[in-house]
Amino acid sequence: MKVTLKNDSGLTKEVKIGFSWTTFFFGFIPALFRGDLKWAAIMFILAAVAGVITAGFGAWIPGLVFSFIYNKLYIKDLIEKGYGPIDDEDKSILQQNQILSK
Repeated sequence: MKVTLKNDSGLTKEVKIGFSWTTFFFGFIPALFRGDLKWAAIMFILAAVAGVITAGFGAWIPGLVFSFIYNKLYIKDLIEKGYGPIDDEDKSILQQNQILSK
């Protein structure tokens, strides 16, 4: 499911809600392409730490965890930056997924 967010200057972003398959397969790389440097750095550092602790075998664990939560984090960051749902349908979808409060 996707929603469209728009900011005051008219820029729109179509964002996916739910599980992030790109984060699952590529780790922090999708966050870099989205320009989300904060979460890309956090994901990279956590994967590096998990890899060091487990001699490389556990570096995938943070990627798996972030696959479930990254899209929600990204949408919340966009909302904090001034983006909002483009219509009432997108707003209700965000409310149903507990991203926006009612």
